[in-house]
Amino acid sequence: MTDAAPLGVWSAPGRVNLIGEHTDYNDGFVLPFAIDARTAVAVAPRTDAVLRVSSSFDDSEASVQIADLDALFASPAPDSVPEWTTYPLGVAWALLHAAPETARPHGLDLAIASSVPVGAGLSSSAAIECAVAVALNELWGAELSAKDLTRVGRTAENEAVGAPTGIMDQTASMLGEADAAVFLDCRTLATEIVPLGLEPADLEVLVIDTLVTHAHSTGGYRERRASCEQGAAAMDVAMLRDLAPGDLERAASVMDEVTFRRVRHVVTENARVLETVRVLRESGPRAIGELLLASHASMRDDFEISVPELDTAVEAAMSGGAIGARMTGGGFGGAAIALVPRDRLDAVTDAVTAAFSASGFRAPRIFTVQPSVGAHRDR
Repeated sequence: MTDAAPLGVWSAPGRVNLIGEHTDYNDGFVLPFAIDARTAVAVAPRTDAVLRVSSSFDDSEASVQIADLDALFASPAPDSVPEWTTYPLGVAWALLHAAPETARPHGLDLAIASSVPVGAGLSSSAAIECAVAVALNELWGAELSAKDLTRVGRTAENEAVGAPTGIMDQTASMLGEADAAVFLDCRTLATEIVPLGLEPADLEVLVIDTLVTHAHSTGGYRERRASCEQGAAAMDVAMLRDLAPGDLERAASVMDEVTFRRVRHVVTENARVLETVRVLRESGPRAIGELLLASHASMRDDFEISVPELDTAVEAAMSGGAIGARMTGGGFGGAAIALVPRDRLDAVTDAVTAAFSASGFRAPRIFTVQPSVGAHRDR
């Protein structure tokens, strides 16, 4: 351990996906935005070739892990490390492989703290990855672009952590802007900033964290991804991105009913993302409520990744006066979001709280988030 003063502090946000769920790994379209809950990493120099990471989550000290840089280059993380360390160590490993030969990797102490809720579908993992990535990119002189760093984060998540996610979370965390969403084409990785206009519309995004935890590296996520691959193969296309709503009639005739419903979700969700971008540009955020509701229904019925708590959150939010609501994130737990007029925040919060109590569910955590800027150096 070093007693040296920190060289600086870098941070990256979690994200809310406004619409476009499970489309990313199908080469489709997504529309996430960065939020004002962030993960910060303070970095101090070392005199050896050791990368040491420590963290403090929920006011309790987490384990620490020390990795030798030469060993890290060969493997993303030593054996038997605490699970959370695979995220920062995985980023270091991926960045070592992506960096040019002119980079100067050296030992560092990384201390990580976060206000992004874990397990809520707000991408606490990408916030860690992107905060560490921008710090190491600067301090090791890698000079990788922001889009390069999104790929570093995805590589860490896929290969070090073992979660078969797409690149949406890292893109939102790296490229987010205030009161705007990031429209991402997951095939070309082209991005466009889409103004949300929540402030002039007197709207807030309310997050309803069900406190039902999920993990992307477990079976449900993998099964859905496998179904998508099977559906694409049945339709003789590279990815489900290559299908349009007009192809669904034929799709129903060449695959089993469950696979068809998985395919239908992805195809119609891609169409909803494109429509949401159009409506935001032409009519503003108060006009997208029905699209959010249709997205939730598709995830509930066709992709089957909702849970009773999420359905209750969406229904209660609407009864309290929300414009639209949907679950967000990978599913099987996590959070729902509701687009709420500012003067209805209390009513929606009360409606959701009462509905959870009546259903015998654990009381949810309810809070607002603001679309915010992406990863950067704080000081």
